[in-house]
Amino acid sequence: MFATPAFAQAAGGGAAGAFTSFVPLILIFGIMYFLLIRPQQKKVKEHRAMVEALRRGDTVLTQGGIIGKVVKVKEDGEVEVEIADGVKVRILKATIAQVLTKTEPAAA
Repeated sequence: MFATPAFAQAAGGGAAGAFTSFVPLILIFGIMYFLLIRPQQKKVKEHRAMVEALRRGDTVLTQGGIIGKVVKVKEDGEVEVEIADGVKVRILKATIAQVLTKTEPAAA
């Protein structure tokens, strides 16, 4: 019924012990941010800039593996791509994986 000396000694170290238990969690979050989250945000930003810079005549590669030439860039997030002579398909801008060749703007 009486408290033994071992139980009586274990009651100390309240606030300092709680902070040191959160240090590994903070370090793990920092490492995850710099190794995973930040590079992914940079990649999304670069892809968005690439898609916004599309123009007629660019050769593009879609995520489905189709290579074609941009015929028309529409305002509603679509692009018309010619994949063969006379064969045109409408695709979403977001599905363009890479711009293979860029056309230069016409000289003024």
